[in-house]
Amino acid sequence: MKYQDAGVDIDRKAGALKRAAQKIKETYTPQVLRGIGAFGGMLEASRLKEMSEPVLVASTDGVGTKTLLAAQTGRYGGLGFDLVNHSVNDLLVQGARPLFFMDYIASARLEAEVLAAVLGSLAEACKAVGIPLLGGETAEMPGVYHEGSLDLAGTIVGVVDKARIVDGSKVQPGDVLLALPSSGLHTNGYSLARKVLAGWNLEEPRPELGGVPLAEALLEPHRCYLEEVALLEREGLEIRAMAHITGGGVFENLPRVLPEGLGAEIRRGSFPVPPIFDLIQRAGNIEVQEMFRVFNMGLGYILVLSSDMASWAQTLLPQIYPVGYIMEGSGIKVA
Repeated sequence: MKYQDAGVDIDRKAGALKRAAQKIKETYTPQVLRGIGAFGGMLEASRLKEMSEPVLVASTDGVGTKTLLAAQTGRYGGLGFDLVNHSVNDLLVQGARPLFFMDYIASARLEAEVLAAVLGSLAEACKAVGIPLLGGETAEMPGVYHEGSLDLAGTIVGVVDKARIVDGSKVQPGDVLLALPSSGLHTNGYSLARKVLAGWNLEEPRPELGGVPLAEALLEPHRCYLEEVALLEREGLEIRAMAHITGGGVFENLPRVLPEGLGAEIRRGSFPVPPIFDLIQRAGNIEVQEMFRVFNMGLGYILVLSSDMASWAQTLLPQIYPVGYIMEGSGIKVA
């Protein structure tokens, strides 16, 4: 017997990696010492000496069941952006900037075309934010994964000077919540979305979605908010807290960055809700509170600033919305 007889094709995987190698190498910065082929990626980190007290920040996450929709429709080009942008945003919440990214791709059978597409999109996403795709793992595991499914996860490492960590400690009652809009579901809530939309024609253009197919709206890539936050910081604005609205929606993510004894009120109607959420809510007859608990509902990234700083931020970023305020108490109220 050969390994291939057990369902693992080493040559097929090697061929796909070779096809994606050039795109991956295009993400390398001069600091990359070892990348593809090394047992461990190596990044020269002397630039950290420029910081007074450099603090490494790391995060691991995945794309979840959004990969099932990608497989169902054959649209894999956005998955890399989903994973990388999600990860960058998670670091950004604490004021950190990314240093490098590493991926994990696994399936029962790694199709060469699919693997090349996913690796290519990961490389493009890393290049867009200026970090190397330093390494990763591709695994074929028949018996562990279902045939036709794909698991995509990754780890990001970043750095922040200790004095510049954003930890929410300066948040006060009356501070303003400003939201940067999401592009759609991003990478959360897909198990519920898939259940309520099961059997729908994913490729049929839908008027309520502006004429785009359901598949396109559902697979719209996760937004990255690095550029907007960096602009506010360059202009000298004090950002007191930030929250990336991912799994658990605003109810679970915003409290994570607020001091004890403080909560927040979100005003419905103060921000645009992408039409895909209305469609999901109607299709599943889902209560509003549940929608806000599962999905981002258009609130991709929330910043907490003083009222003066909030007004300044609105002049710098036209697509930022005042959506609520900090109040004494606890929890999140959507009114």
